[in-house]
Amino acid sequence: MSMSSHIQVNKSDLLNDASVEALAETFKALGDSTRVRILDAVFRAELCVGDIADLLGLTESAVSHQLRVLRGMRLVRPRRAGQQIFYSLDDQHIVKLFAQGLEHVEERARAGRG
Repeated sequence: MSMSSHIQVNKSDLLNDASVEALAETFKALGDSTRVRILDAVFRAELCVGDIADLLGLTESAVSHQLRVLRGMRLVRPRRAGQQIFYSLDDQHIVKLFAQGLEHVEERARAGRG
């Protein structure tokens, strides 16, 4: 066996193909800086397309396109209020994922300064 004797990992414990693909797609969606900026905005407050566009200096069309991708990945959730649709992070898992990712990069940045 090529693994050291103290490591016990069974193939059956590893992620199945569907989970691997879904997780890779989620991280791929997070690999776009515009989408990360949109996620950052809706992480901080529930916002409509126009507010996101104004806040980030993007066109409403660009924001709408990226929100479609993020909705498809279940990273953001829409809420209709009359004619307006407001967006927020989809659930607490996404909130935690975003917060932990941010904490990770900020920690790396602080370590790099020292």
